[in-house]
Amino acid sequence: MADENNGPNKQRDLDTLYALVFQSEAGAKVLADLRQSYLEQPTWFPGDDASHGFHREGQNSVVRQIEGRIKRART
Repeated sequence: MADENNGPNKQRDLDTLYALVFQSEAGAKVLADLRQSYLEQPTWFPGDDASHGFHREGQNSVVRQIEGRIKRART
């Protein structure tokens, strides 16, 4: 039996909530800003410490997770 707090129903419910939040005009603007601020920026520049790239990829993964949840909710 799946744990109610971590099972597929909870994930599906969270996906739906993400989609609801970001489908509004305000939510779409926030998501567009997150995308522009993080995903559409370089993750690393030559000469920078490698840890900068790791940090930037961590930021990018948050936006990718939001977009992935929205996509799953719509399918």
